[in-house]
Amino acid sequence: MAARRAYLDHNASAPLLEEARAAMLDALSVAANPSSVHSEGRAARRMLEEARASVAALVNGKPQHVVFTSGATEAAATLLSPHWTMGRAPLAFSRVYVSAADHPCVLKGGRFSPEAVVEIRVAPNGLVDLDDLKARLDAHDTSAGLALVAIHAVNNETGVIQPVEEIGRIAHASGAVVVLDAVQAAGRIPVDISKGYADYLILSSHKIGGPKGVGAIVSAADLMMPVPLIVGGGQEKGHRAGTENLAAIVGFGAAARCALAGLDRIENVATMRDRIEELVVAHVPDAVFFGRAAERVANTSFFSIPGMKAETVQIAFDLAGVALSSGSACSSGRVGPSHVLQAMGFGEDASALRVSIGPSTGEEEIGLFADALAGIARRRKGKAEAA
Repeated sequence: MAARRAYLDHNASAPLLEEARAAMLDALSVAANPSSVHSEGRAARRMLEEARASVAALVNGKPQHVVFTSGATEAAATLLSPHWTMGRAPLAFSRVYVSAADHPCVLKGGRFSPEAVVEIRVAPNGLVDLDDLKARLDAHDTSAGLALVAIHAVNNETGVIQPVEEIGRIAHASGAVVVLDAVQAAGRIPVDISKGYADYLILSSHKIGGPKGVGAIVSAADLMMPVPLIVGGGQEKGHRAGTENLAAIVGFGAAARCALAGLDRIENVATMRDRIEELVVAHVPDAVFFGRAAERVANTSFFSIPGMKAETVQIAFDLAGVALSSGSACSSGRVGPSHVLQAMGFGEDASALRVSIGPSTGEEEIGLFADALAGIARRRKGKAEAA
């Protein structure tokens, strides 16, 4: 019998939902290309458009304003571009303003040159410094091009929820366009593009229980769009060429429907997260939690154990049957200091453990976490006493 394991790394990738798996299997039985005009092609197209409507509904958007991509990184690379069009007229952006704690796919500025990427400060509680954002935008030289503001709605490491309405108000007052990375927000808090705080959203399927390899751009309108990153055929209204990955998109749609329905039960996840934090405090009274001074999503806890490197503790948890992370899983196999904690002012070597859960997290997984943590705490105490 396989050893029991607890998977507590949903922010890196949530487990595939059975609803998404079933939808994908149905889609895999459709051999046709969604762009074909025969009956089989039209059947594939119907499945694709039903998924598009489901993804739009997750963020209260319009289906015709959803563009499917291969994931959130491609969506970010598409939107973070100095070259746009409004109708048929070219439109230029000269700077992109990002949070210093953003995910690397946003932080690196996409298709902007490095010198055109401006980082906005982050407070020790993990919130974007709104005064710094306003000052930077007030100083923006519009004669050189427009300003693009690209900031995450929820931080992937701390779970801190950003003041998106204030960010949108400040940006729009200066004439900037707002791209909101909603990857860690969708399905965990209400996201509503119709409220006007964002012009574009970035979504990812596998963060909400859909398959990997598919994401989306959702726009508030379709008059203004970036020059396509991938050109070729006319798929996705010309915004993203290439035959659509039907099975993945259909799985994404199913996961979006589940995520929207699950918002009413998110407090159950918060209760589970709070229990995890109580266990941490019970076994490691001097544990340091990051982001708890601000509002967080219900599923995320980010903490450090003083005197122990986060990657060392992560390995110990893994050996004890618990999968969690020491920050973002944005680079394959990479562990080390957290740029998020550095941005929050905790030093260049700062690192922490991230526990991220979901509706499927159960009592057995919490029990495995508790047992593993107890063992780590005992070894830590033994080393301290021997020193």
